[in-house]
Amino acid sequence: MLTHRASQERPAGLGAIVLCGGQSLRMGQSKAWLPFGNELLLQRVVRRLSEVASPIVVVRAPGQDLPALPPETLVTEDAVEGRGPMQGIAMGLAALEHAVDVAFVSSTDAPFVDPALVRLLYALRTASYDIVVPHAFGRHHPLAAIYAVNVLREAERMLSENQLRVMDLLGRVRTLVVGEEQLAAVDPRLLALSNVNTPADYQAALAEVEP
Repeated sequence: MLTHRASQERPAGLGAIVLCGGQSLRMGQSKAWLPFGNELLLQRVVRRLSEVASPIVVVRAPGQDLPALPPETLVTEDAVEGRGPMQGIAMGLAALEHAVDVAFVSSTDAPFVDPALVRLLYALRTASYDIVVPHAFGRHHPLAAIYAVNVLREAERMLSENQLRVMDLLGRVRTLVVGEEQLAAVDPRLLALSNVNTPADYQAALAEVEP
C-alpha cells in the first residue's frame, strides 16, 4: 500500500512516452492541436505526465508539426512512417534507454491521463514483469501502460519481422494485467483510459474539463 507521501513523489527511473504520429482520420484534424482550455491537447498530456515522469519523449511522424512544449521535452520521429504504435513505442524506448528503467506509454488523445494511475501501475511492477497493462471495458489498454526499457529488443525484433500488433508484444514478454477493481481505487470512473477519437469524443471530453 502506497503512503500518501510516496504517492505524490516522482518515482525514480520512470520516464514517459507520448505517441502522436497517428493519422487522426476519424477526428479529421491533428489531435495534438485540439484546444483544451488554455492549452492544446498534446501540451495537456505532457503537463499531466510531467507530474510523475521525467524525462518525457514525444514521438511524432516524420516532419509532423507540434505545438510548443517545455524545453526539457524530448522529441523523436518514427523511423518509418505508417507502422503504428509499435514503431512509436520502439522509438520512444530507444530515446529513453539510457535515462530510465521504465516508461509509461500514452497516446496523445488521452486528455485525462492521470498521474495517480501511472503511480499505481509503476508500484505494481516488480522485476518479474516487463509490462504492466490495464484491463478495463473488456479490453487491454497497451497505450496506457508501463514498459521496461528492455522491451525495446523484442519490439525491434517484431518490427524487423513486420509484426506490428502491440497486443502481440504483450504475449511475448512478461506482462502483468491490472483489472478494473484495482484501477478504480485511484480512478473511480477510469477516465484516464478514455480517448478522443472523434469530434463527438472531443466534445464529451471538453464537458469533463473543469472551467
